[in-house]
Amino acid sequence: MASKVGGFFLECIRELKLVVWPGRNDVIASVKVVIISTLIIAVLLGLLDFGFTAAFRAIMR
Repeated sequence: MASKVGGFFLECIRELKLVVWPGRNDVIASVKVVIISTLIIAVLLGLLDFGFTAAFRAIMR
């Protein structure tokens, strides 16, 4: 059993050496996309919430 566990970790290390890691500029660009997308979705959901709240208050009067 110990040889299987050791073999597993050796295989993991071998595979991680084959990974092509993104460069600094790629990571920064991806983070910008995520932050901008998150802000846009947050604003849209806020506007929807505001609209639905106003509509329900108008109905309930």
